Amino acid sequence: MSEKEHIQEEISREEALKYVHQDRRYVGTKETIAYIMYDASQSLNINKYSDRFLWDVVKIDFTFLAIQQSIAGVWDVINDTVVALIVEKTRTRWGKFRPYMLFLQVPLTLIGLWTWLIPMIFPNTAADYLPKWIMYFAMSVIQETATTFTSIAATGLMGTITPHPLERTRLITQAQLVSSLFENAPVLIFGVLYDLTINNKTGWNLYHLFAGFGIPLALFSAALAMFFFVVSRERVMQSIETPSIKMGLKAIFNNKPMMILFLSEFLGKFSVGSGMSNYYIDVLGASSYQTLVGIPASPVSYISYSFVKPLRRTFSTKALWLFNDLWTDFCWLVVFGIGTINNNYQKKFVMLPLLAVDEVFRMMVYGPSKVIYEEIRNEAMDYCEWKNGYRAEAMTGVAKELVLKLMNVVNKTITNLIMKEIGYIQGNIGNQAESTKWWIFAMATGIPTITGFLGNIPKFFYPLSAKKRDAMYADLLLRRKAMAERVSTVSAEELAVIGSAERAGEYIHNTTKA
Repeated sequence: MSEKEHIQEEISREEALKYVHQDRRYVGTKETIAYIMYDASQSLNINKYSDRFLWDVVKIDFTFLAIQQSIAGVWDVINDTVVALIVEKTRTRWGKFRPYMLFLQVPLTLIGLWTWLIPMIFPNTAADYLPKWIMYFAMSVIQETATTFTSIAATGLMGTITPHPLERTRLITQAQLVSSLFENAPVLIFGVLYDLTINNKTGWNLYHLFAGFGIPLALFSAALAMFFFVVSRERVMQSIETPSIKMGLKAIFNNKPMMILFLSEFLGKFSVGSGMSNYYIDVLGASSYQTLVGIPASPVSYISYSFVKPLRRTFSTKALWLFNDLWTDFCWLVVFGIGTINNNYQKKFVMLPLLAVDEVFRMMVYGPSKVIYEEIRNEAMDYCEWKNGYRAEAMTGVAKELVLKLMNVVNKTITNLIMKEIGYIQGNIGNQAESTKWWIFAMATGIPTITGFLGNIPKFFYPLSAKKRDAMYADLLLRRKAMAERVSTVSAEELAVIGSAERAGEYIHNTTKA
């Protein structure tokens, strides 16, 4: 390289470093709104009560559920690996990820609706009634297979919707903020109706409540998701050559940020718990207490999003990631400690104010925590492109998710067996034995915090400092610009592999403009 060429390269790199900190816009207003609506759609459900649906409405025996989780784990290994290979090889005019989201969302929604019909198909049957379990198991396997395609595609699309890190942070923050305004509404409203129903105040039974709430939410959520899939675009171009299996495996093991994220989540999956909803229902006596407890903290969670920008400017990703989780763990341990003293966990006048204060303190880091986690995942995908010269979102994401799913299978299997061991009686809502109630409290607060604490250790070794992160994005800008220039000169046959001319032209225009 001549001295002149070297100077020009240094000037280009200096400009690229400045670009990393500039406020650039690639995603238009319509697509931004669609992105926000899609993010919001992910919380429009009553999944928080899925265990109650299985325990008290469908009534699947805990032993059957444990067996199902074990078999599902084996299927996940096969299913996820095959799906990842298919997605990784995909190159279409619609992009790498959007085809799966566009064409699988409707059938996936229809399959999911069948789950709500199981209590109607098998009314008043015992928890160990085999045909009922077989049908539930079959529907779960089909839904899991289809969901694998859409979840891999959705994760990949989130990382390719814009090439600029600051715009991505802005989009994530906006989406999380808007979602937080009403993401708890379905659960809170459902909780009140649940209490009224089990106390015979509505004239409904639990099946009517679950189906009447769950089915409309599923349909509305699917409609919002489809709107985003239709108007969204992939702006971070994939390499023309599809990565081989060997290249995909390489991208997994040399991606340090992803390995740290993976180790943290893997160790965190040793956390064993049954959730706060069960504590409110079976110990304190009403699900709607959860709504009351959350009222003082609600404005704090919204305000916390205003902390994201100054915190990102002042502290490293690693520091924020660590502090957010350690702070939350500390708050839960305080609740567990106070609740254990003198059987306070059963006393409403002690626990409700305590949980309200705890919620306020935990919500102080709510916004930064949500945004930082998404940013770490996207940074890890960009690191793969920087390190290897190609992106492998599907293989990398599935390798991580596969192990986590297996851990989740083990975790749920253990949880179901523990629920049986502590004497939990299915359908006996709010009337469990005293010892059972203590275990429900412990499995909602202290036990999951203590057993999941190891997940914090890998966070100390997150490799992307602020300086290294900026250098990575500056290099990626120059490489992507060079790729865009290459796309402008490729043949029609090559262009058909990359994607539509419109999308390639859009990328070139935006990158050059930036």
